[in-house]
Amino acid sequence: MVFAFLLVAAVTAGSTATLTYREARNSVLQASQDLAVSSFREVVSESAYDLPPGPDDLKGRLEGFARRGKPRHWHVFAEYGTTVRESSGTSPVSTVITDELRRQAADRPTGSFQRVVKNGVPYLVIAMPMVLRMGLLDTGLDTGMVLYAVVPLEEEGAQVDALVTAARNGAVPGLAIALIPALLAARSVLRPVRELRRAALSMGSGRLDTRIAVRGGDELSDLARTFNDTAAELERSVTGLREAEARARRFASDVSHELRTPLAGMLAVTELLDEDAATAGLDPDTARAVRLISTETEKLAVLVEDLMEISRFDARAAELNTDEVDVAETIRRTLAIRHWTGRVGTELPDGIRARLDPRRFDVVMANLVGNALRHGGDPVTVTLRRGTADDGSPLLVAEVTDGGPGIRPEVLPYVFDRFFKADQARTRSAGSGLGLAITSENVALHGGTIRAANAPGGRGAVFTVALPLDGGPRGRAPEEET
Repeated sequence: MVFAFLLVAAVTAGSTATLTYREARNSVLQASQDLAVSSFREVVSESAYDLPPGPDDLKGRLEGFARRGKPRHWHVFAEYGTTVRESSGTSPVSTVITDELRRQAADRPTGSFQRVVKNGVPYLVIAMPMVLRMGLLDTGLDTGMVLYAVVPLEEEGAQVDALVTAARNGAVPGLAIALIPALLAARSVLRPVRELRRAALSMGSGRLDTRIAVRGGDELSDLARTFNDTAAELERSVTGLREAEARARRFASDVSHELRTPLAGMLAVTELLDEDAATAGLDPDTARAVRLISTETEKLAVLVEDLMEISRFDARAAELNTDEVDVAETIRRTLAIRHWTGRVGTELPDGIRARLDPRRFDVVMANLVGNALRHGGDPVTVTLRRGTADDGSPLLVAEVTDGGPGIRPEVLPYVFDRFFKADQARTRSAGSGLGLAITSENVALHGGTIRAANAPGGRGAVFTVALPLDGGPRGRAPEEET
């Protein structure tokens, strides 16, 4: 804004100085030019009685013309055809006289003039044809001789340069003076804008109680009032949403906790019913009903446990109990406990040790492998390797791949959302719908990252887990070591 203000002031001062300079320059040059032209015409007219002069006194007459010059002495040159060249000085020919002026002198009996700059010096060159007079009578006949008066305009040029210097010296203090109101105006206009920017940044960082002091009644004050009203409304809305979210979390946690006790009893009963269905010789319909009750009760128990786990993450109550473990051995134990050893291929090099929470890492690998077995296709493979983060720190990288159809591109951004189903038509599934969400939370708790993608060629899904080997949080996805 200061720049714009100074630019306007500079343009205004420059335009005024330019117009003033042009008018003053024209006035100075025009005055000298008119005086010189009229004086030379008068001198030539008065001296024409005895013309054409004899060759002996031509130089003397030219010197006399030069002495009568106004506003200062002239350099007078005479030309007659191509035979006569004479001057009032030492050189009979002037380099300032142009061919254009010679043509004008031949066409205009009353004379002509031209401004010429030679070697940086301005000159006024006046051409005056000599007219033949007989006694007191002017015959109007051209004698063929042309007189040229060359008038240096150095003094006028100095006056013009002085005008330029004065204009420049006057413009610089003017701009310096204009800077003061520019700064004052910019401060009065930009201060509310800066306050609005700081307030917006403060709100963006989560401080919804941010407000702006309102001063005056101009448009910027109206903007500040609008900002304050919007911030107040946003604060009320966000507070309501946070309270509703907190109530929902407490509800899920309370319900899950209350369901654990009756579910424990139901699981004990269903185990007995399963044994009776297998040994007591129940009829087929009753046996199917017993197995259905047992299966659904187990699903409900898994859902309750997952809800309890998610509630702990939401309440920031989840903790890491880390220990230095052999990662390959930990993964083999995860597969063996769930009887997946024969169904899952592995590439697990020994010697990779890391500080992990063994129970949570077991949940991560079990959820990823179980998801691949249920929703992917053979072959399912678990790969372990070392990697490197963007900052050069070492990473533990575990990948679970399958040979299924892969994940649709529009589904990829949502696979770690809670209760998200890739197939919306499938209302029931073997899992709780929280497995990948819990997996993501456990990875984040370790300070790592998890990424879902499709294998090259679009055949099979790839889940990549990257954890810091030293147990600290790291940044983005890893790059494989070479």
